[in-house]
Amino acid sequence: MFKIPGFGKAAANHTPPDMTNVDTRTRHLKVSNCPNNSYALANVAAVSPNDFPNNIYIIIDNLFVFTTRHSNDIPPGTIGFNGNQHISFRARGKAVSTVFDQDELAKQFVRCYESQIFSPTQYLIMEFQGHFFDLKIRNVQAIDLGDIEPTSAVATGIETKGILTKQTQINFFKGRDGLVNLKSSNSLRPRSNAVIRPDFKFEDLGVGGLDKEFTKIFRRAFASRIFPPSVIEKLGISHVKGLLLYGPPGTGKTLIARKIGTMLNAKEPKIVNGPEILSKYVGSSEENIRNLFKDAEAEYRAKGEESSLHIIIFDELDSVFKQRGSRGDGTGVGDNVVNQLLAKMDGVDQLNNILVIGMTNRKDLIDSALLRPGRFEVQVEIHLPDEKGRLQIFDIQTKKMRENNMMSDDVNLAELAALTKNFSGAEIEGLVKSASSFAINKTVNIGKGATKLNTKDIAKLKVTREDFLNALNDVTPAFGISEEDLKTCVEGGMMLYSERVNSILKNGARYVRQVRESDKSRLVSLLIHGPAGSGKTALAAEIALKSGFPFIRLISPNELSGMSESAKIAYIDNTFRDAYKSPLNILVIDSLETLVDWVPIGPRFSNNILQMLKVALKRKPPQDRRLLIMTTTSAYSVLQQMDILSCFDNEIAVPNMTNLDELNNVMIESNFLDDAGRVKVINELSRSCPNFNVGIKKTLTNIETARHDEDPVNELVELMTQSA
Repeated sequence: MFKIPGFGKAAANHTPPDMTNVDTRTRHLKVSNCPNNSYALANVAAVSPNDFPNNIYIIIDNLFVFTTRHSNDIPPGTIGFNGNQHISFRARGKAVSTVFDQDELAKQFVRCYESQIFSPTQYLIMEFQGHFFDLKIRNVQAIDLGDIEPTSAVATGIETKGILTKQTQINFFKGRDGLVNLKSSNSLRPRSNAVIRPDFKFEDLGVGGLDKEFTKIFRRAFASRIFPPSVIEKLGISHVKGLLLYGPPGTGKTLIARKIGTMLNAKEPKIVNGPEILSKYVGSSEENIRNLFKDAEAEYRAKGEESSLHIIIFDELDSVFKQRGSRGDGTGVGDNVVNQLLAKMDGVDQLNNILVIGMTNRKDLIDSALLRPGRFEVQVEIHLPDEKGRLQIFDIQTKKMRENNMMSDDVNLAELAALTKNFSGAEIEGLVKSASSFAINKTVNIGKGATKLNTKDIAKLKVTREDFLNALNDVTPAFGISEEDLKTCVEGGMMLYSERVNSILKNGARYVRQVRESDKSRLVSLLIHGPAGSGKTALAAEIALKSGFPFIRLISPNELSGMSESAKIAYIDNTFRDAYKSPLNILVIDSLETLVDWVPIGPRFSNNILQMLKVALKRKPPQDRRLLIMTTTSAYSVLQQMDILSCFDNEIAVPNMTNLDELNNVMIESNFLDDAGRVKVINELSRSCPNFNVGIKKTLTNIETARHDEDPVNELVELMTQSA
């Protein structure tokens, strides 16, 4: 490849022949061979002094430009050419194993052909150190010597022409036969086949909220590929061959992989969905892996370090490349596929011109050997976007809407970014679509018969702030708050019937602040214990809902009922892993003794679930994530016997109601009876229940039952006496 001054431009240290007076006449000449080898090796056209002046440019068939040189052996009306720029031995039988220095070859080329004009696909012959080489111009990049950087793209078309000067950068590549051994250039100039497209800009990617991740990807995977091969050779390092993108669904892993392909000056990426690799025929799955690397291997053999980058993208990597030995199918196909990929990425015949990009939601399922250096050594977590990232995504998703004046001025993207905590990029895209559907629906009249469009409203169509707020009720984040489940736990609202309840809520808020603000408390686990029906779950749900944390999950026996033991373990483990994907997280584990299948008869419980919970309760989240775990139990002594109490940092006791003043407060907040009726209830219970001890849940149930009785006072007294 050449970077050469554009046609007609004068070199800084060398002046080509004058081109101001151009003779545009067409002449028909007879072609003959050069009079001797000196003309052929100089790549000039031998002409008669009677036909052309010496040392001028002539264009042959409006394609190639040659420099003329007089020869008395060429008759008038005749022009002499050589018989024949990849580089290859002129005579294949005389090929030698000598390693030829690219820098010395470039100097020889300039000495032989300075001031000549070249264009892609042109052939010539060059002598170097007693060897004759066939050369073919692959591509050129014409520049103005007054410019610091090239202004035109690399061209492979025959119409691009330029003059060779001392400043021309020349790169040599092996021919198709691969017989010539070339030594990498010691020049510090960048690679001729730049990995990053020269017109590439990060803002053109259209991926928001991932600036930090792209910086890491560029530093680890592409920075070394931009450097001259000679520098990399001196450092003694090889390029990164594998990049693993992992994280929650919808965060843009596949989009990033596609965009990386567009930003690189590389071969068209090969995109493979994991299961597509597998075949029903013996050996075909492994062959499918080998075929993915076939083109890269062929080019690397021919061009070595100067070969283009080949990108292979695996989506759903965990579906095929699972941990070896973990499958129970007995065929061993999955293990063989993993072995084949390991061999191709980092085997005996190593390739330095490949980049394998894998994507997965479950990094933990992938074979550990694939995650070691030399394979998928760069592992980048694509996490849920923060508020700044969400603003970038909203800006990208509403760009056309704003450019076409289809978005109302009352829409504040910063406000939407603040309201969409833990929304992934895909969910934000869905939110924008939902808001648009609300706006579109305003122009549609749905009545009896045909649906009609109001053409006047279509002309005025704009997506408003109200549409986006309505869409927030329509689209909920997968890693958001389990609001419906938690509100069910406090369906009647939180009743502050006692100072003890206020104290518990204050303590809970303190632990929330500790998790949010403390640098040393990434994980805080609380055990909320007390009698059944004392309001433990409601208090935990209230603390969680008031926290303002973007991720809140409830693990309750209701969700796990009917599952097998292994399914329960997988569900709990996945929920804990989800809780590590947001900056601030709360997990509410309800009725721990029920989750471990404890029954007093026997006694019996699931040791596997218990051991899994012991590990999960102590496992700290990643460095930049925080987690508050609130666990409830009505069987404190059972947990003590199971030796799980040490897994909790603090305990909160929730007692039953033990005095009638608390009952009176509950009746007031429940709007049950008038003052006289409530006094009568309290007086009756003070005589019949001297040791009053009833849970809030049972009390509320009794009040609702008595409310529908003809004599609510006596009915409540009777029900509370039975409960006490």
